[in-house]
Amino acid sequence: MAQAVNGIEEVTDHGGNLGAALTLFPDAPKPWVDLSTGINPHSYPVSDMPASVFARLPEPSRALELQAAAAAAYGAPSGRHVVAAPGTQILMPLVARLVAPGRARVLAPTYAEHARCAALAGHAVEEAASLGDLEGADLAILVNPNNPDGRVARRKDLLELAGTMRRRGGILVVDEAFMDVGPADDSLAGHVGEGGLVVLRSFGKFFGLAGVRLGFALANEVVVRRLRAELGPWVVSGPALEIGLGALADPAWQADMRERLAREASALDVLLSAHGLEIAGGTSLFRLARSADAQSLFERLGRRGILVRRFANLADRLRFGLPAGEAERARLEDALTQWREKE
Repeated sequence: MAQAVNGIEEVTDHGGNLGAALTLFPDAPKPWVDLSTGINPHSYPVSDMPASVFARLPEPSRALELQAAAAAAYGAPSGRHVVAAPGTQILMPLVARLVAPGRARVLAPTYAEHARCAALAGHAVEEAASLGDLEGADLAILVNPNNPDGRVARRKDLLELAGTMRRRGGILVVDEAFMDVGPADDSLAGHVGEGGLVVLRSFGKFFGLAGVRLGFALANEVVVRRLRAELGPWVVSGPALEIGLGALADPAWQADMRERLAREASALDVLLSAHGLEIAGGTSLFRLARSADAQSLFERLGRRGILVRRFANLADRLRFGLPAGEAERARLEDALTQWREKE
């Protein structure tokens, strides 16, 4: 059923590491085309901010406003059910410590940091192959939509699992980092007040502002108070507060961007398929492709200054982010054409 993950591993290599890419491909042409992340290449426009945002400590009242804006945008019951932090990566080990060390199960394959953070919290971590395999854990974790294959678990099934976890005194953690471009009806944000459930939401991916470092945990009020106490005051920077408030309260930009990303993801599917790659899943922020020659393609693209995401445990698959514009798309198409011609 599940395989044990022994010990606590160091931080796994993730997408976006151009330093590592330079080491692998020192002679690659510049600038790099970085398709290794699932971050929107079309960032939310950031307006000028007054100097006071940088010079003063963040105002607590603005933090409360941000929590309320996040609740409204994500569908949580209220701002009292929201914890803001400098990225969900900071929240993950804190959430894992909400239950005493025991058995944690992570629906796999998925984002590797969840298993590592659960192990840091003292849990014995196992990989689960299905939702049913998550039952019986003290801490159950899944990403929805999943990274890297875009798999979606339905809300009805997740609510049943959350109820089981709650009755047993456990917690279900649902990482909805890509739900901004997922099926909104399957989000559990509106149910966090029932307990036994924590939902994580990432700001930087959809809004294309990963460097802002902003993320949220949605939970019942008891859990929120505990997490806020652990994080302490001024946890979100003044600039991040202002950027988050503006973006979360701009539904028109969000709706237009969802349509644009869907079009561009469909166009990327056409491009990859035309060069012999099988589309194996994804979201409209990234596409997962399958090829028996995936490793050679990774090398060929890297030598041409195009970085994609490969996986140690999925050797026949590569993840492609969206090109930022026509110039990046043309470089990708040219590299794929040359790869096919030299097969």
